[in-house]
Amino acid sequence: QVQLAESGGGSVQSGGSLRLSCAVTYVTYGSYSMAWFRQAPGKERVGVAGIASHGTSRYIDSVKGRFTISQDNAKKTLYLQMNSLKPEDTAMYYCAAAGSWVASLNSKEYNFWGQGTQVTVSS
Repeated sequence: QVQLAESGGGSVQSGGSLRLSCAVTYVTYGSYSMAWFRQAPGKERVGVAGIASHGTSRYIDSVKGRFTISQDNAKKTLYLQMNSLKPEDTAMYYCAAAGSWVASLNSKEYNFWGQGTQVTVSS
């Protein structure tokens, strides 16, 4: 089991950058798959980037080349570097963890969630 807390959201103009952070508090020992999801008002929550315990990362097509997911195990922090932001990226962003290895970015596969951090991109 883990507890997650996101930070780093804010407002930025189109083309700008933000870096989101997710502080991870380990309650029980284990190897977790981590991911970032986002949800805009009136839309479904979708996975945007994920990383497995062994380091393999994955992204949805719309963010490839713009977003980078990474983790610092020493700092117990997950990151999402977002560059070349677009208004379509505006959403509440959530950090999530799965207690076992998962291959997809299906939200139903993830067990633990942070409270979310708002990202707003204006044109």
